[in-house]
Amino acid sequence: MVNHLSLGQRGELIAQAYVRRYCNILHVNWRSGRKEIDIIAAKEKQIYFIEVKTRSTDRFGWPEEAVNARKEQHIRSVATDYLLYYDLSPAAIRFDIIAITFSGDTYELEHLKDVF
Repeated sequence: MVNHLSLGQRGELIAQAYVRRYCNILHVNWRSGRKEIDIIAAKEKQIYFIEVKTRSTDRFGWPEEAVNARKEQHIRSVATDYLLYYDLSPAAIRFDIIAITFSGDTYELEHLKDVF
């Protein structure tokens, strides 16, 4: 892993590589105003809005715990803006979290599907 990247950037690159294994990434860090979604991907007729959370330790809680009600509202809002902007009507949408916890040079990745 490249040492000069921030922890968050490292986590996002790992998450992107993981997502590419099972679907097509449409956008990374897509913004609507001051809000963003880390990864937007698609497979068949479904669109995935994926939030990536990275921590260097589980000492202060698990990464996914950082996605609170306010963050969920932001993600839903940006997803709506994205669908309107591209005039999309997918058969289904799904909101996922990819939680990455580093331990030295190794990491654990957990993919939480359809979280809200």
